[in-house]
Amino acid sequence: MTSLDPAIADRLSRNDAGLVPAVVQQHDTGEVLMLAWMDDEALHRSLTTGRATYWSRSRQEYWVKGETSGQRQWVKEVRLDCDGDTLLVKVDQEGPACHTGTRTCFDDGLLA
Repeated sequence: MTSLDPAIADRLSRNDAGLVPAVVQQHDTGEVLMLAWMDDEALHRSLTTGRATYWSRSRQEYWVKGETSGQRQWVKEVRLDCDGDTLLVKVDQEGPACHTGTRTCFDDGLLA
């Protein structure tokens, strides 16, 4: 059971796995850093600790961004989109956000 405020939980529209995508953005520049997934508990932890916490779909466990790498994300603001199905997490990123070592996970993905 999660400790997420019921007023917030009621506004979330989750996928079949109980997850909501979280677009992660540098709070002061607007740079999009990465996409991650949150369930109610990950959102609760992020809101209460100030450290970005996500649900790892591959490892099936919670992970605090930067816990092992040192590339921490300090939560500055969390917003919910108009449909309640996507979170915007504004952070202060320490170092690279991507597991490949680049600042953003979108550095190599130019399609057009």
